[in-house]
Amino acid sequence: MALSEESRSAAVGLAARLAAARAGELVGREPERALLDRMLAGAADAPLVAYLHGPGGIGKSALLRYAAWQAARTGRRVVHVDGRFLDGDPRRLAEAAAPACAEPGTVLLIDTFEQCRPLEAWLRETFLPRLADHALVVLAGRDAPDAEWTLDPGWAHLFTASAVRPLDAGRSHALLAARGVPAEQRGAFVAFAGGSPLALSLAASVPAATPGAPWEPTGDVLTTLVERLVGDLPSAVHRRALEVVAQAYVTREPLLRAVLGDEDTETVFPWLRQQPYVEVTPEGLHPHDAVRATLAADLRWRDPERYDEVRVRISLAALQAVRAATDDDALLRVAEWMFLFRRRGGPDHLYDYRAHPHIEDTPLRPEDVPGLVRMAEDAEGPASAAAVAHWVVRQPEAFRVHRHAGSSVPVSFMAVLRLDAPRPEDRAADPVIAAVWDLVERDAPLGPGEHLGIRRFAVQSVGHQRPSPLMELISRRTIGEEMRARGRAVTFTVFEDADRWGRYLAEAGMPQLATVDVGGRRQHVFGRDWRRQTVDQWVRHRARSTSTPVTTWPPASATSDTGSRTPRPAFTEGVLEALRTWHTPRAFATSVLLNSPLVPPGSPDPVADLRDAVLTALDAIQTDPAGVKAHEALTATYITASRTHRSAARRLGVPYGTYRRHLALAKERLVEQLLRGSGSSAEG
Repeated sequence: MALSEESRSAAVGLAARLAAARAGELVGREPERALLDRMLAGAADAPLVAYLHGPGGIGKSALLRYAAWQAARTGRRVVHVDGRFLDGDPRRLAEAAAPACAEPGTVLLIDTFEQCRPLEAWLRETFLPRLADHALVVLAGRDAPDAEWTLDPGWAHLFTASAVRPLDAGRSHALLAARGVPAEQRGAFVAFAGGSPLALSLAASVPAATPGAPWEPTGDVLTTLVERLVGDLPSAVHRRALEVVAQAYVTREPLLRAVLGDEDTETVFPWLRQQPYVEVTPEGLHPHDAVRATLAADLRWRDPERYDEVRVRISLAALQAVRAATDDDALLRVAEWMFLFRRRGGPDHLYDYRAHPHIEDTPLRPEDVPGLVRMAEDAEGPASAAAVAHWVVRQPEAFRVHRHAGSSVPVSFMAVLRLDAPRPEDRAADPVIAAVWDLVERDAPLGPGEHLGIRRFAVQSVGHQRPSPLMELISRRTIGEEMRARGRAVTFTVFEDADRWGRYLAEAGMPQLATVDVGGRRQHVFGRDWRRQTVDQWVRHRARSTSTPVTTWPPASATSDTGSRTPRPAFTEGVLEALRTWHTPRAFATSVLLNSPLVPPGSPDPVADLRDAVLTALDAIQTDPAGVKAHEALTATYITASRTHRSAARRLGVPYGTYRRHLALAKERLVEQLLRGSGSSAEG
């Protein structure tokens, strides 16, 4: 049935109004719009073919619609082709784009070009030269164009490629304002969307479940975003790889291998490098912010246990990277670990995972000493300055000094002291150290080979202990020292500004233990006992999204007696029973080890902490080739749960007798490692 003239007029009017509305809400994209405008105006220096590329949801299709609207306003014919329906067939493309070969000045728009990348060479070499005079072409796809466009001297002057980038914060707010989102709600949307127009638009379409409640993306929004931003994935392994990329600040092969294993890493790392939503940098692989936020939120919504498992494995891999790093690289490795906890915040959201190239972190130099003493006196008074003067002589290696690049003048400093026995001269020179030794001698006496660590000073020349890049580096260095220290039994940190820092330290499991008067100013001491929760256990526990702080003070030695110790045979049997019931949750939850020092007192999830203790000890037995084989045998038998011991031997590819020797050694080493982790609290 033919449309009446009035109906056709209404339809044309609706199409024009729709196109105008879409163009009017195209926020930002000034460089891309300027390029398209110059092409449509026939500017002498404008290209004839433009290639817009970027991840899904970044706004490429919106730019094509803008080009179509502007072309129609100038009277040009527009031919719009969708690459999804071409099936890589050049005949289909030639048929769909045929009007551009017949009518001069036609604008050919090809969207979703990544779906027909095999046609790129044919398009460049065969089809485009057949276009009518003054025709223009705009391609849009996720993948960047191949290099032949610019290597060919003919195309080099007629072709341009433009990467469509995420919107900045200002333009993101402007887009939300255009969608009618109230100003007070925009911050959460912008933080989630990472500059993706699609994510912003979808977020704006779904109000908070409860008026006034914080906004979170719904399952429907997440499902749509994953489909649009990432698309179909080749396999479950590729999805698991993206789950790692979404959590880690930067992904390198060793990290991916620690989570997925060697074989899977070899398969997926090259694939990751080719994805349009993953940026390849000298540091490693970074995902687009919107993809990162969407994948992380989607996994947490779909499978909270898997979400925590990925975070724990990344956290442990980051810990190993910190321990293996040089002193200079350790700060960056710590920052990468801290990225896992960026949403939890710190004092005024202090922590920043980026580098600070304008600040140098260096050891103490002799010429620094007068400046450090003056800085301490200005910030904390003469008594603190006297303590600095004592410790720069007693432990100069404990100090780190910060200065602006190109300058020799210190602008902040810190010191992490290592002490293994109380000395009268230390007590007399520093009231804080006297108070710390009182705490240790009363509650947590050191054993043979053990020492305490204390981050004693954190001083900057301006804004004493207020959040700043300098204080951030001090925190990074402090965490790095804890992660890398050997034989450290207890640790302390000291702040004058307890109001600002106390809550953050409590969330990290370091309660305030003492307040010390230092020349009329109050210094606050926070601490923990690593014998009650090892660094590896702490790193595992802290990575869980639902973890609550585990306070390890007072230590076990202050609260236990001989009657509470587990006899060694019972402890050993408890370890073996825990392995046998590893995949039987109800039985595992009755383990006698839940009442051992392997589980921190007051733990909100003792079963998870016990599992962490066993896995940490299991990883630690790999001290030599025999330990590696032992680890493999025990893991294959109990953790990954082969049906029988013989099937575990076959899986490992070793004779059954060899397998049994490896397994026996593994059990022996695991028990010994767990005994050390529990403070040797099992009686022989």
